Amino acid sequence: MGGIRMTVIPVNRTPRPRFNVGGLRFVLRSPQAAAGAAILLILLLMGLLAPLLTRYDPTSLEFGTWLKPSAAHPLGTTALGQDILAQLLYGARLTLLIGFVSGLVATAIGTAAGIAAAYFGGRTDEIINTVINAFLVLPGLPLLIVVGAFLRGGGVWSIILVIAFTGWAFGARVLRGQALALRGRDFVQAAIATGEGPGRIIFAEMLPNLAGLIAANFFSTALYAVLSEAGLSFLGVGDVSKITWGTMLYWAQANQALLQGAWWWIVPPGLGIALLGTAFALLNFGIDEITNPRANHANKATKVLRRGKAPQAVAPQPDGPLLSIRHLDAGYVTPRGPVRAVRDVSLDVRPGEFVGLAGESGCGKSTLAFAATRLLDPPGAVFGGEAVLGGKDLLAMNPEELRRVRWKEYSLVFQASMNILNPVIKVREQVYDAMQAHGVKDKEKLEARARELFRLVGIRESYLDAYPHQLSGGMKQRVVIAIALALEPKLVVMDEPTTALDVVVQRQILQEIDEVRRELGIAIIFITHDLSLLVEMSDRIAIMYAGEIVEEAPAREIYAHPKHPYTRRLMTAFPPLSGERERREGIPGRPPPLSLELSGCPFFDRCPARMPGLCDVKKPANVEVEAGHRVACFLHSPAVKEEGHALASD
Repeated sequence: MGGIRMTVIPVNRTPRPRFNVGGLRFVLRSPQAAAGAAILLILLLMGLLAPLLTRYDPTSLEFGTWLKPSAAHPLGTTALGQDILAQLLYGARLTLLIGFVSGLVATAIGTAAGIAAAYFGGRTDEIINTVINAFLVLPGLPLLIVVGAFLRGGGVWSIILVIAFTGWAFGARVLRGQALALRGRDFVQAAIATGEGPGRIIFAEMLPNLAGLIAANFFSTALYAVLSEAGLSFLGVGDVSKITWGTMLYWAQANQALLQGAWWWIVPPGLGIALLGTAFALLNFGIDEITNPRANHANKATKVLRRGKAPQAVAPQPDGPLLSIRHLDAGYVTPRGPVRAVRDVSLDVRPGEFVGLAGESGCGKSTLAFAATRLLDPPGAVFGGEAVLGGKDLLAMNPEELRRVRWKEYSLVFQASMNILNPVIKVREQVYDAMQAHGVKDKEKLEARARELFRLVGIRESYLDAYPHQLSGGMKQRVVIAIALALEPKLVVMDEPTTALDVVVQRQILQEIDEVRRELGIAIIFITHDLSLLVEMSDRIAIMYAGEIVEEAPAREIYAHPKHPYTRRLMTAFPPLSGERERREGIPGRPPPLSLELSGCPFFDRCPARMPGLCDVKKPANVEVEAGHRVACFLHSPAVKEEGHALASD
């Protein structure tokens, strides 16, 4: 009974400062962002520590002219006898100052204009949009030259003013478009409806969701500023009396450095500008990962963060389970630490079996299914365990191996998956896709299989020539189910596939799913919060709560003799169709935060039969109390789950 291993991820419960250093570390964990930060730090230190890195004055004319690189002058000298290394180091100061300040000013103007236009709309949007369009129509370089010439001699700050004045419009246009989409989102409309002021809505609701785009706008504008300053200086329009990387290039071309063979005068400032642009681009990768983790991982398999060697392939047993999930730990990696949405879960699915996963929202049902099948989107990750399908551990496969297995060995039907159909491609082509990806190229075979699938799920074959918008919600859902069955997989995972449909269509589709399962011998994992539905459809039901399976039994047994207090409360949450009327109540309280480690039973705070001193201190083991009926509760077994070694959360 005892001795069950559980992996634990340590969670830091100390209060965090207002400035989230962990978030910065999370960004820098990206190799690209770390490289960008390192390059930028080196360039900054070059400028700040210039007096310590060279003993020469960058304006001194005391050295020989056109000297090649040597020990005394590592980068040689200019036509006037100035040390090029000294100019490069001191020039980094003004170049970086122009880039950062111009970027900040232009980004601030563009952000304010774009969000104001999107939020206030109407006349405000018309005026701001007209100004933005006017600046976008103006030719950038000629405008820079004209304004730069007019303010010539005004020093560095005039250059910053010119670049910021001409560089804000593009960012404002992009931000306006994104903010318009955000303005129509439900959470913004809800904030407006509750009476929140414009300031709070803009700064608390909209700006955080635009942070990645604003950061990208800053980096691109800062690089534009550096390149613009170099361009103005190269043309002689800027203040060439100052030392920047741009003015170094100006004096090099003015003195015909290339004709003199003095490459050492041109390469260093050009390389510095290129490295600065590279640093900005790489840093943007890291910020994009934390604000939009799907962007850089869209085609990658779910990340597996377990220690040691990957488990070896297990030979499938003739009478064994089709899918065997063992000690699975999975969740989400956040700047504040890992959130374990699935905690040491073990579950078997036999061939041809209909297994239901039930529980209230947020209990880990979908995370369990997606983690086991390696379809958990970033920042989701698997922290430990294994998921063996047909003798092969899905968590040990590389992306190419997974690609060959998906849709052929197992497939998925997502929640509201009717929305995944491409609106501009005919249904026939979308049904063909999965089969073509797995080597079925013959048109006659594709067509015959598509028609057969439509007959299976109850759709007229003529709808193969339709576009998705010509189908009802129920028909589109049937199309998606047909696609999932195209290659006759051994296992289909369905994540609340009928939630968005009316009850009549739900029942029709579920009956068709069950008929197809029995005809083809396909195993199904069906995820829903509707326990009454699973009681009717499933062979076996697993009840999840706070990331753990608390009870598992045949459907009839769960219905007739629920043992866990949570299961009993779920069973009484929906009314019977016959008998006397009675008042039904929900389960008081709420599930515990999944970012915390729980020392006892996760249902303790809401349980009407809790035993203080036991249930809140020790975790009950999930044991078989009757044939085929497992439960994790001290009311039925004294077995305690033993905690294993802590699992690294890297």
